[in-house]
Amino acid sequence: MPERNIDFGKFGARGIKGSDAVARKLDELADGIVTPVTAKRGLMARLHYLTRTDHSRQAARDAGLTVSDRTLKAWLDEKRRPSSANLERIDAAYRQVRRHNVARHLLRRLNSAGGTRVEIHPLNQSQVPRPLQRLVEYRTMNVRRWDRIVETWASGDHQGLDDAWANVIVDLGSQWGQYEYVTNIGFAA
Repeated sequence: MPERNIDFGKFGARGIKGSDAVARKLDELADGIVTPVTAKRGLMARLHYLTRTDHSRQAARDAGLTVSDRTLKAWLDEKRRPSSANLERIDAAYRQVRRHNVARHLLRRLNSAGGTRVEIHPLNQSQVPRPLQRLVEYRTMNVRRWDRIVETWASGDHQGLDDAWANVIVDLGSQWGQYEYVTNIGFAA
């Protein structure tokens, strides 16, 4: 039933919001550096990505990495190591800048050939008592317009992404409320 999931998980159902699953998949498609920021290789790769051009430095500042050029140079020359708080800021800035940089390319790929086929895996009801379980099937649908979804994902607007995804799943018909929470959403680009 649409918008009836206010107490989601009350009877033991497990899953995540559909928009969060879409964001996770887009992050996976955006790929990038997989080595953790806590490892030397991961830190250096992120710092080089964020400081390679004046444009990327400004984007990193806009994303919240507001340290002096002197500090950045010391990190790049490995004379100093960032604190754990700065490591988190570096990683968050990297993710935000990377999202912004790949958004246009992802959008072109997702919208090509009339859209992208999306697989929706329903929520997990294995912990729900048998009489309270409902039949929720695996679904597929073709999403033709990804513009708003990718735009809100790239800007980090969680509420906007949730609204954009809600407008897409309405195409499932009267059952769309059963897919507000899912175990996974899959698509390729």
